[in-house]
Amino acid sequence: MNGEEFDELVSFFDSMARTSWLREIHDTLKETTGTWNEKDVLDVGCGTGRLLLRGAEEANKLVGVDLSSEMVKASIQQFFYHELSSKSEFLVADAVDLPFEDGSFDLALSTCVMFLLPEPDTGINEIHRILKKDGEIAMLNPSEKMSQETAAQYAKDNGIIGFERTALLKWSNVSTRRHRYTLNEMTTLLKDLHFTDVRHKEVLGGLAIISMAKKEQNS
Repeated sequence: MNGEEFDELVSFFDSMARTSWLREIHDTLKETTGTWNEKDVLDVGCGTGRLLLRGAEEANKLVGVDLSSEMVKASIQQFFYHELSSKSEFLVADAVDLPFEDGSFDLALSTCVMFLLPEPDTGINEIHRILKKDGEIAMLNPSEKMSQETAAQYAKDNGIIGFERTALLKWSNVSTRRHRYTLNEMTTLLKDLHFTDVRHKEVLGGLAIISMAKKEQNS
């Protein structure tokens, strides 16, 4: 993967972030992570920055990285529009080579990104590195139940039509060609990478998983 592949998809991904189903997931993820009050928050694969906006008033600092320079530009514009430029920073960077010192962030988010990597554990390990000793990771990944068929059925059962259905089916199609997880598999992966207090919340009727964990104190 390279950033240029996503540069022409800014409008699609921004529209996808505004679908009812992904907005609901973002709301659930924000609720699950609790208050961002006084926290330095990083979003790995920030897209157009809409997830970070949910805690922008609380956080001490918001940082987003994306492989696409056009996504980064869109995020910068988004936060300028909301008069939040002074507490935000957006950079072009690779999820497996983050340009930050060890222990830089209290909370790291990653939605619809880690499962795309050839080796997701490499990206998760990099997030582990940049978290503070008591820092937390929060991710969204497709579950083993995700497929074109199950996504189409979910859309039918929940009255999801038009672009929203198209976006969901495209995400499901990519998922089947990348990495999907059971709850146990994700728990094992995070524990093997020195995270603790692992917990999950199923979303999209179990087709996707929000996973949270804390960095081990002695790691």
